[in-house]
Parts: sequence; structure tokens; C-alpha cells
Amino acid sequence: MTGPGEKPLAGRTMIMSGGSRGIGLAIALKAAADGANITLIAKTDQPHPKLPGTIHTAAAELEAAGGQVLPFLGDVRNDDSVAEAVAQTIAKFGGIDIVVNNASAIDLSPTDTISMKKYDLMQDINCRGSFLLSKLSIPSLRESAKAGRNPHILTLSPPLNLNPRWAGASLAYTIAKYGMSMTTLGLAEELKKDGIGVNSLWPRTTIATAAVQNLLGGDQVMNSSRTPAIYADAAYAVLTSPGTTATGNFYLDDEVLAAAGVTDLEQYRAGDPNTELQLDLFLD
Repeated sequence: MTGPGEKPLAGRTMIMSGGSRGIGLAIALKAAADGANITLIAKTDQPHPKLPGTIHTAAAELEAAGGQVLPFLGDVRNDDSVAEAVAQTIAKFGGIDIVVNNASAIDLSPTDTISMKKYDLMQDINCRGSFLLSKLSIPSLRESAKAGRNPHILTLSPPLNLNPRWAGASLAYTIAKYGMSMTTLGLAEELKKDGIGVNSLWPRTTIATAAVQNLLGGDQVMNSSRTPAIYADAAYAVLTSPGTTATGNFYLDDEVLAAAGVTDLEQYRAGDPNTELQLDLFLD
């Protein structure tokens, strides 16, 4: 972890898919507090009836925290939209140092009941979207590396666990999330010579977000979860580590924090301290 007063992300430019709420916003806020420049590519222009926050409220929070923000109303599924977001980021901030692939769709339905429309949505946002944003940012990340600005790609996806349990439970979602993880695996090797750190980060437990509450079990799961702050603190530790050596990893949030000397994780509990924490998906 960095020492008191140090702000290693000051003046660095991060481009993130999603980020108008939840984990993505928490990660962006942590970077904004350092004085980072942040582009959010998000679709939420108007308030959602069940989900808090829009791209506009997120941008206001980030600016209040100390960041410079480019809120880009776009869709990570659209090639031209992502290309324009990258171009506007470079024009406004002079380059890109960090890519965070945060946007993700989830449906845990089994194969015989899931619609192909939802299958395609998860593939397009999770796997293809992560590949696309990373791909279009590579030239700027290479320039960042040449300038000694410690570039990173961080994808919010799980370790590649070939235990059939996960594919057998939610095949469509598993394919989409493991596609994101394959992007990490491949790009880490491909970009190693450029000095660009490419990693994935996943939580040990469920994280208390609106999506978890609405889709994965309501208040009961929220009570046995940790807050988004643990993910944000772990992401910050990864993004401030040297990308030349810290690359090709599938990190878990609590392991990252333990390595950084943070062992008291009770501060991240979202609910009753006597409630057993619930492991997130893809972890045995």
C-alpha cells in the first residue's frame, strides 16, 4: 500500500466500462480521490426504478472526490461508441493509462430456460465488451508504458476454475465471465513485452450492491456480503503495483489486501458481524 500523502494515480487517466453505481463507482471514487482523470462509458442516462445512480450522478460524485471526469453516454456493445469514447478520452486527457472492464450482465438461468437474447447480451457486454475496450486502448497503453506511467488493464472476472460445478449450474453466465478471464490470460502474455499489467480481480464473498440485492437473493444475501469498498481498495492496490511484474494474475480481493498488510476485514462487512459470509460464485 502507498504511504500517507502519496497519490500514485494523480494525473493518470482511467477509462471504465459501466461505473455509474456499485463496484465500478467505488473503484472510480478511489482513483478520483488521488486526482485521477476518469472516463465512464455507461448507458444509464435516466434514473432506474430499481437501481440507484446515473452517469451524471456518478460524474458529480467523482468530481467531488477530486477527479476530472468525462461521462460518456455509450454502449460497450457498440464498436463505434467505444471507439469514440477512447478517442474523446485521448483528446481530453492526453492518453489512457488504465482500463477497467467493469460492465457485466448476469443471468444464472440453466441452459434449457435461458433465452438466446440474454445469452447474447452477456456475451456482448461481458466477453466482447472487455475485449473491445482493451483492444482499442492498447496503442495508448503502449505510449503510457513508454512514458513510465505504469499502465494496467483490470478486468472484474473470476479465476479460471474448470470445476464442472460452475458450468453445470449456470453455463451461459460461466461462458461469458470466463471469456473475460481468457482476455486477461491472453492479453497479459501478449502485452508482457510492452510492460503493461493485465490482471483480473474477483471478490471472495458476495458484494452488497443493488444488483446482488435484486438478482441474487435480496436482504439475506446483502446481510452476508461485504461492501464495495473491499473491491475498490483491492483494485487500487493492483493498479498501483508495478505492471511490469504484476501481470497475468487472477487476484482475490482479500488476498490482495492481506499482501498489502490489511488483515482486519471486519471494516468491510455490510451486515450482521455474526452472520456467515457468503462465498461468491466460481470459488470452491
